Amino acid sequence: MTGHIRKRGERSWAILVDLPRGPDGKRRRKWHTVHGNKKDAQRKRKELLHEIETGAYVEPARMTVKEYLTKWLSSRGSKIGAKTLERYQQLADHHIIPCLGAIPLSKLRPLAIQEFYEDRLQNGRRKGAGGPSPQTVLHIHRVLRAALTQAVRWQLLARNPVDAVEPPKVAPKEMKTLDEPATVWLFTAAEGTRFYIPIVLESTLGIRRGEIFGLKWADLHLGAAMATICRSLQQTRAGLKEKMPKNGKGRPITLPQFTVDALSDHRKAQDELKALFGKDYQDHDLVCPLSDGRPWPPDDFSSAFGRFRKKCRLKIRFHDLRHSHATQLLGQGVNPKVVSERLGHSSVQITLDRYSHVMPNIQEEAAQKTDTALRQAIEKQRRPVS
Repeated sequence: MTGHIRKRGERSWAILVDLPRGPDGKRRRKWHTVHGNKKDAQRKRKELLHEIETGAYVEPARMTVKEYLTKWLSSRGSKIGAKTLERYQQLADHHIIPCLGAIPLSKLRPLAIQEFYEDRLQNGRRKGAGGPSPQTVLHIHRVLRAALTQAVRWQLLARNPVDAVEPPKVAPKEMKTLDEPATVWLFTAAEGTRFYIPIVLESTLGIRRGEIFGLKWADLHLGAAMATICRSLQQTRAGLKEKMPKNGKGRPITLPQFTVDALSDHRKAQDELKALFGKDYQDHDLVCPLSDGRPWPPDDFSSAFGRFRKKCRLKIRFHDLRHSHATQLLGQGVNPKVVSERLGHSSVQITLDRYSHVMPNIQEEAAQKTDTALRQAIEKQRRPVS
């Protein structure tokens, strides 16, 4: 099976491929247009021939939304985390494909997508009446938009129909946080339990749940009070997977002395546990493993923390401790850029948007400091020269 390449313009190439013969036995061929250089065209020809040989090829004009989503999701496997890919697949399987999957991709219109969103909000629940939350439908919107943006790049669509659709509005959730006295109370309640170190790390570093359970002793430099957050442990249907940073680098975080002391004591206790288990201890160098050293599945931890939370009559989630750390720092006047770096946000704007409720206090403090500095300068200027 061959694929012929022909130049059409300055940066345009045409690829002619032979398709499997039709039911009538007649020869079938298909032209594909590629924009770029000759290497791009050669790469595309190789992809097309491989798809034809493996039976994965679908003619663009006949490709359905379901067929396209299947192709798009398979292309995302090496570009996003396993947990994220699993969530995309769930949204596609449970919502997008059952409602839009049979529509030819080239005939998908904004009105059909808008009606799909409305249907999900009313009837999208898999069990029982009603639909999923507007937040879930917003996630569906984002997945579909990302998928069809790629379809435009692949020249399967001239424009993205999702761009003309109004996504569902989601009311911001009230953020629950702990202040410093309440945080200390929680430390006291958790001390001596297996929840203590995860709670301390979440409350004093603001790192994510998966980052806590992927943290290794090799990532810590207790003498210098530093940690490098360079992996996250994700729990998927296929099992536990380590997710590395997109840039291949970890982010450094300075440790409070309180956290250094807690980790030092924790390491001594962990060494004693290793001695107790002996050869049965499965050492992965993890800071927060299960008792026998195996990785602690994050979802299992959350379930156990839920029971601990009820026992303590605590009305916040574990993730809210991350919010508490950010809120406390911003309330203390710490630069938002520093807070953003500790949390691992991709930009400081995300931090400012998410914690805008703390900003008024910071603005008032800034105004007061400016006023004080100016008044001191004026007073100094008015003093008579001796």
